[in-house]
Amino acid sequence: MGLLDKRTPAKWRGDLGEDAAARYLESRGMRVLDRNWRYRQWELDLVCRDGDTLVFVEVKTRVAGSMSAPADGLGRAKRARLVKAAARYLSAKGLWDEPCRFDLAAVVDTGVSMDVEHTENAFDLTGMRL
Repeated sequence: MGLLDKRTPAKWRGDLGEDAAARYLESRGMRVLDRNWRYRQWELDLVCRDGDTLVFVEVKTRVAGSMSAPADGLGRAKRARLVKAAARYLSAKGLWDEPCRFDLAAVVDTGVSMDVEHTENAFDLTGMRL
C-alpha cells in the first residue's frame, strides 16, 4: 500500500482478490466485461462473458486460516442484492434476452499467493423472494 493509498487493509486485500479472480477467469476463457459495476447501493464485482452466457461473479476473499470460508459471505441477503444489481445491469445494457448465471470466485490469501476456487452456478433464483 502506497503512502497516499486510502484503502483499508481489508479493501486492499479484496481488490487483490478481485484481480486474481479476473486473471483466473480470463485464463479459463472468460472475458471480463465490467469490474465493480455499481448502481446506487448495489455492486457487481465482475461481469463476464462465458461463451454466450453473461456471468455475474461475486468475489469473496479471505485470509488463509480464517474462521470463515469465502463462500460464507454469500448468504440470502447478499444473493438478493446481487440479483437486484444484475437486474439493473441487464436493464442498463439492454441484455434481458441474454442467458445468465451467478458464479462465486472464492479467493484465499495465503500470504504467498491468491488461490482461486471458481464455482459456476453458485446459486439460482429458485424459491428466492425479492
